[in-house]
Amino acid sequence: MSEADAVAAVLWVGVTLYAVFGGADFGAGLWALLAGGGERGRRPRALIDWAIGPVWEANHVWLIFALVVMWTAFPDAFASIFSTLFIPLSLAALGIVLRGAGFAFHGVAAREGGRRVAEVLFGLSSILTPFFMGTAVGAVASGRVPVGNAAGDAVTSWLNPLSLLVGTLFVATSAYLAAVFLISDARRLGDDGLERYFRARALAVAVVAGAIAIAGIFVLRDDARYVYDRLVDQGLPLVILSAVCGIGALALIARGARRGARELAVGAVVAVVWGWGVAQFPYVLPERLTISQAAAPDATLTAVLIVFGVAVIVVLPALAFLYALTQRSMLEGEYERPGPAGGG
Repeated sequence: MSEADAVAAVLWVGVTLYAVFGGADFGAGLWALLAGGGERGRRPRALIDWAIGPVWEANHVWLIFALVVMWTAFPDAFASIFSTLFIPLSLAALGIVLRGAGFAFHGVAAREGGRRVAEVLFGLSSILTPFFMGTAVGAVASGRVPVGNAAGDAVTSWLNPLSLLVGTLFVATSAYLAAVFLISDARRLGDDGLERYFRARALAVAVVAGAIAIAGIFVLRDDARYVYDRLVDQGLPLVILSAVCGIGALALIARGARRGARELAVGAVVAVVWGWGVAQFPYVLPERLTISQAAAPDATLTAVLIVFGVAVIVVLPALAFLYALTQRSMLEGEYERPGPAGGG
């Protein structure tokens, strides 16, 4: 493996971690939006606030990590992607900002109307960001991002069937991960009603995500042939692994099993992300710019790998400790149990 390939793998690790932790974070916002108003939606939203409160900012570390690595190690690819796709990526960034503001202010707003506006802002932004990130991924995969500063079409590059489908799949996958995680969070509280509530939603959105993914195979074949051909060849074992993990997670969720569903759901998403990476290899921009062509000088790549090694030693244990404390309910504030949840 070349040094450039090693840095690309490091970048993909960051993308994977953001897909899992950031995805679950965004999905929680979608469920908060769909919980409904009044007493009906208070219990699900209270659980979501309690569950993501300690970690929602930390989850974006992975996005910052991926952006910095790409900007530093693959500057030509970074410039090409961010100049051609400035519209969807700007909207995704706007969603992150508005989402943070909505989450921060909905609990402290003095009036009910202000709290409701902040809650809606939090929920809508949680859909906005993964959707537009997905459209950018679809644009790259379909070869609509040429090499050069703003060399691609600013609109059609991301406003096309494949991009829209991938954006929708990102939203559905985020909702699925969040629902699975929230099942465990409800169980930590001993709230059987909320456990059933999110179990029903996890099963429903899993079916939706599966249908979108199946439709995506045909769109991918027609619009991103290089990625499709490698996905059904070199990436096929990972696609199969994702399907097995997904089916296993659904079976455990449907049975109400207390262990294993969350790990299998994460495994399904991780396998898809790495399957996509294998399918796109060795290109950063499929059939336009390879990893080696896009790579910065060797000294820069070496520095990135050294910094990553330091981060593994210093940062990853701290984040792992944070997540462990969260799962042991040692960081959340006191959970106030509102009125009954809506029907499951």
